Amino acid sequence: MTDDPEEGMLSWDESVFRDEHVFEIDYVPETFRHRESQMESLKYALRPAVRGSRPLNVIARGPPGTGKTTAVQKLYGELGSQTDVRVARVNCQVDSTRYAVFSRLFESVFEYEPPASGISFKKLFGQITEKLVDEEEVLAVALDDINYLFYEGEASDTLYSLLRAHEAHSGAKIGVVVVSSDLDLDVIEELDGRVQSVFRPEEVYFPKYDEPEIVDILDERVERGFHEGVVDAPILDRVAELTADQGGDLRVGIDLLRRAGLNAEMRASKQIEREDVEAAFEKSKHVHLSRHLKGLSDSEQTLLAVIADHEGELAGDVYETFAEETDLGYTRYSEIIKKLDQLGLIETSYTSVDGRGRSRELSLQYEPEAITDRL
Repeated sequence: MTDDPEEGMLSWDESVFRDEHVFEIDYVPETFRHRESQMESLKYALRPAVRGSRPLNVIARGPPGTGKTTAVQKLYGELGSQTDVRVARVNCQVDSTRYAVFSRLFESVFEYEPPASGISFKKLFGQITEKLVDEEEVLAVALDDINYLFYEGEASDTLYSLLRAHEAHSGAKIGVVVVSSDLDLDVIEELDGRVQSVFRPEEVYFPKYDEPEIVDILDERVERGFHEGVVDAPILDRVAELTADQGGDLRVGIDLLRRAGLNAEMRASKQIEREDVEAAFEKSKHVHLSRHLKGLSDSEQTLLAVIADHEGELAGDVYETFAEETDLGYTRYSEIIKKLDQLGLIETSYTSVDGRGRSRELSLQYEPEAITDRL
């Protein structure tokens, strides 16, 4: 037995990866396959902006990992670099209030951040629209993961301000692309009537990828990200099969390839084997869960951990433990439960309790260990 801890591993200058960044979540591929019709629809809606007019508003919908964000990134990248259109993509999982959204828009328009405090929304809004009018610029806004604005009750106010900008400041031209991965959310139906009356968007649907499409897309990542011979056809087919089983979410397949590559390196192998893929899948299959958890506040994560420890218990009993750990009231507790339910992290069901009438039971939509390991 060797005493060398590095025995059995590749040396520092050896790797199966040609470019590991290809497997990062923010990587935008040079070629964007199997989304030609969606790209044309988005271009059609955005084309008026190039001519100095207000672009059409759009809803881009589809399951997670079906290319919605990549489509927006590619088109906005082209608009920003090749035309005079001002573009701003806001990640609503991070910026989930109206003020936070407009702070990102301010940053895009002025190319520096607004003051951290002391500026009202009205002033922030006014400075943005005034700048657009003075510079005769059109602003194309993308609200990525707009479902998070709905979870926080901020969607209607945010969209109302954007869509009525020309009334607040004559000549302001703003178009909105909203992106949603929550198929249970009817964006139009959930908006206030005042917003529904002015929001008549084009709809662009992104269906889940089928297995041959997944193979085709991942094959390009393999060619760009790995050295030749690291991934053979049977391994790629297995990765595509597992990805298809997870609803065709490409992020699963991309993460799976990266983790499998790291597993191969740990074995000091320059080729990925099936065992590397199967081991990696245990973590990659929860990439969607990890993304949700990353966007939760401390109190939301705390409640999820409490539910994991009190699986199937009544909401009132769970609250007692939650209150001890956070000192938050029942109203905020109920708001967090609603958000976690909307995110698909927990399920609430009503049950009859002797002497207490009907009460809610709280249960996780994932294995408790999958939650707690990622918190």
